[in-house]
Amino acid sequence: MPTSAHAMKTAETAAIPGQKHYLTRGTGAYRRASLALFLSGFSTFSLLYCVQPLLPIFSQQFAVSPAESSLSLSLSTGFLAVAIVCAAAVSEGLGRRSLMSISLVGAALLTIATAFAPNWHLLLVIRALQGLVLGGVPAVAMAYLAEEIDPRGLGATMGLYVGGTAFGGMSGRVLTGIFAEYLTWRPALFLIGTIGLAAAIGFIALLPPSRNFVRRSGFDPRFHAKAWLGHLTNPELPFIFAIAFLAMGSFVTIYNYAGFRLVAPPYGLNQTELGLIFTVYLFGIGASSIGGLHGDRIGHFSVLLFGLALTAAGSALTLFASLPVIILGITVLTTGFFMSHSIASGLVGKLAHGTKGHASSLYMLAYYVGSSLMGSAGGWFFAIEGWAAVVVFTLAMLALAFISACVAQRLARRKA
Repeated sequence: MPTSAHAMKTAETAAIPGQKHYLTRGTGAYRRASLALFLSGFSTFSLLYCVQPLLPIFSQQFAVSPAESSLSLSLSTGFLAVAIVCAAAVSEGLGRRSLMSISLVGAALLTIATAFAPNWHLLLVIRALQGLVLGGVPAVAMAYLAEEIDPRGLGATMGLYVGGTAFGGMSGRVLTGIFAEYLTWRPALFLIGTIGLAAAIGFIALLPPSRNFVRRSGFDPRFHAKAWLGHLTNPELPFIFAIAFLAMGSFVTIYNYAGFRLVAPPYGLNQTELGLIFTVYLFGIGASSIGGLHGDRIGHFSVLLFGLALTAAGSALTLFASLPVIILGITVLTTGFFMSHSIASGLVGKLAHGTKGHASSLYMLAYYVGSSLMGSAGGWFFAIEGWAAVVVFTLAMLALAFISACVAQRLARRKA
């Protein structure tokens, strides 16, 4: 029988076969981990997407095209995609918690530095560096959750983390738009960087140390290559990665160029009004948590397919000329996307066989490459054929994502 001291020591964990100790729902450690990961998602996405409402301003101030202005976001997400792959390998030796902490603090400081960039090219360089630094958070956060949280509650916790990313994405866009309206864009970025730094400090103070992570000394390229190849040869996972690429690509495309459409006639929105539209991210926060909970209860693939269909419906609604209907479309798109993303990211941890950090890194690689490549490609469609071409482009991507989900579901059922 365990001693009372030992019982107290393990009161916030649940032992399972294989000597693993998971954080279980209802315990203090579980709540601290959930809040810490929420803060990491908030900080990451507020810092990453704070430039999105500024794209029309950048286009005017630096005399660049809409597609060129999108590079301030696409370079960050592109370098983030590359960094994520490296971060998974680095975290095996450095540790999940340490790498995430360094990344969050560094990204916040670089955002503050962006506010002082004297020209367009240096601004792009700083944003690219910020993407590299931020790579230490997304894939590692997903791996931490998969390793440390009781599998029975993983869907709900992953949903809360994704909700943090939604809240951060909303806050970065909304606050930057409001700050830029009254203070200009440089003070706006300075303030967003300061808020991100405060969130990083809260994350460091709250996150419990890893209990199930096994540190690997040295760097073994063969081990990492074998781990990544193993996940790519897993029948279901490549289709989940494809969903990340396509769904994120369609989501960012709509958000990148909706601003250009809405600041122009006949709408003529100012920066505050444009920023306030991004409060629809609140629906993404709720959708990610609800999606995770229902995925645990009624089946992850069923919720995933519903979320993708909802995303497509929202994209189609933005074709209407009425501003309220456009805002409704963005709201539906946001709800469906975050529901899909919370489920797909959770499926990676469930379908991966070992080295979950590597599997998460491949998912996030696809996610951010989709954001970078498709987000910029959407600018070509917008310049050539206008908004209708942008919507057709996103609907084509979402149709492919839906097909990928159907194939992955069939393969998973066959394996079961």
